[in-house]
Amino acid sequence: MVFALFQLLSVLPLIAFGEPVEHRTRAFARGNWTLTQEGTTGVSAMQLTVVSDTKAIVFDKIEHNPLLVNGHPAWASEIDLPSRTIRPLNPLSNTFCGTGSFLSNGTFVHSAGNPIEIEVGAPYGEYCGLQSVRLFTPCNDGSCDIIENPNRLRLATKRWYTASTRLEDGSVLIFGPNVMFSFINNASVNNPTFEFFPPKNIHGFNGLQIPSKFLVDTLIANQFPTVMSLPDGNLFVVANQEAMLFNWKTNRETRLPRLPNGIRISYPFSGGVVMLPLTIENNFTPEILTCGGAAISDALPDIEYSSQSPASTQCARMVLNKAGIASGWKVEHMPQPWTMVELVLLPDRRVLLVNGMRSGVSGFNSVHDPVGQSNADHPNFTPFIYDPNAPAGRRFSSAGVTSKIARMYHSTATVIPDGSILIAGSNPNADFVANATFPSEYRMEFLSPPYMFENRPTFRGLPALVDYGKTFTLDITLPATATGVTVALMDFGFATHTVHMDQKFVEMRSTLSRDRKSIRVTAPANPRLFSPGPGFVFIVTDKGVPSVAKRLIIGKGASPPVDQGAIDKYGLHYLFLTASLITVCSLLKNTEPPTA
Repeated sequence: MVFALFQLLSVLPLIAFGEPVEHRTRAFARGNWTLTQEGTTGVSAMQLTVVSDTKAIVFDKIEHNPLLVNGHPAWASEIDLPSRTIRPLNPLSNTFCGTGSFLSNGTFVHSAGNPIEIEVGAPYGEYCGLQSVRLFTPCNDGSCDIIENPNRLRLATKRWYTASTRLEDGSVLIFGPNVMFSFINNASVNNPTFEFFPPKNIHGFNGLQIPSKFLVDTLIANQFPTVMSLPDGNLFVVANQEAMLFNWKTNRETRLPRLPNGIRISYPFSGGVVMLPLTIENNFTPEILTCGGAAISDALPDIEYSSQSPASTQCARMVLNKAGIASGWKVEHMPQPWTMVELVLLPDRRVLLVNGMRSGVSGFNSVHDPVGQSNADHPNFTPFIYDPNAPAGRRFSSAGVTSKIARMYHSTATVIPDGSILIAGSNPNADFVANATFPSEYRMEFLSPPYMFENRPTFRGLPALVDYGKTFTLDITLPATATGVTVALMDFGFATHTVHMDQKFVEMRSTLSRDRKSIRVTAPANPRLFSPGPGFVFIVTDKGVPSVAKRLIIGKGASPPVDQGAIDKYGLHYLFLTASLITVCSLLKNTEPPTA
């Protein structure tokens, strides 16, 4: 009797569920895109990330923004996405040109920045931001704010125009590039090092910054490099015209083919870079797409750069396996030249190209012929869509909508959980400017793909936390037209200066029930495929129509490993409270961090 019952239970999954999903959707919803202007950010959205199902946060630099906090202009805010309302946040140091990534416990780490810019008349910050570490844990009741004390919690070295990425152990790697303000990097201010948060005792550098030959070789246009975590545990890094695979565990750099045709893609030439979706169909093999930038010498004196220098039309793709690397970059061309182009992954597996200009370089007040203060001109008002699975020559299409807002330097864009794209920012000025050809911009726009107007799937029962390789079941409701579904796990990333730190799309293995009312989903097999921490889950029909996304934590929800010896090296003590998914920091010794 017991054995018979066991046999029955063992086949119940086969009765309830069909075969694993084999048809991998390449379809997408047809119809019109829409673009609406709704709400304001209060501070210019130089940096943008989604932190929960309903919230996003933006960072600006210290300047005379209209939003106030504690009696002074704010330079960070939280957006309530459903209501399009904001509340100010209160970082203490200058967040200008910082970076951001999430830890495995769900805490957002924002680091680096700029000195206090008294020259623009805004001495409101208490601290120089160059070594700052700022922590933010999302909340729903408006009680959370930036946790920051630069005297007690800081980087090992000064960093400006830096990059970061989530690692497989739940920590964050922070990479280059210089130690002080400079329109274009040079040997006198270059910071060719990387470090970890929390600090590690690794490669003989106990808690301190670790030298990077790549950041020496890529001088001088290597500010805001792109760093991406790959499914094999390596990092992909690109800056200037060079790219490499980087094994951070062994500190080994493996150079990749140089970008074609003399195109530079990091600041101030600012092309876009994205890793295309990692799917079951492509066996989770990473492929990189770069678009835009410029074929301009990085050795020119500042005064010889021009706002009218043409941007590049080039896009280049390379598969990061042995055969793909041997084959090199495959070149195609956008319908228009583009610099400062944002490449945003969509849940239907396509890539949105938005914001940016057709001429000039990043920055303000650096070229001999600025437009107002802008180093660039000729804004791109019309978004384009790139379908990586379409035949070459047929991959680009216009969204068919045109903005009236010039999204210049310091613009941002990101997918949000409802599947639309939030577009914000633009401030190619030293301080708040209301009346100019390209003023400081606070208006938010929401770009809605055609799938937003379809009958969309829904799901319930997503766990708050799912460990690697574990299976969970969602109750779903599918449109009558859907014959199959896939499940996408996305990191929307942290966007700034055209770079989207950590942006990633990973398909999760799934099996649809025979009655189409539930789906069994398996989390990524290991943390190399998707770094531990927050992600957003979409159910996507075979017609390319996604559900609204919901956030979860992938992994155990624990804090990243803490090496107390590395922390004590420069006088810091960390207490990680994983149960409440927050990080609290306290000082043991108040000493300046040593240098290597």
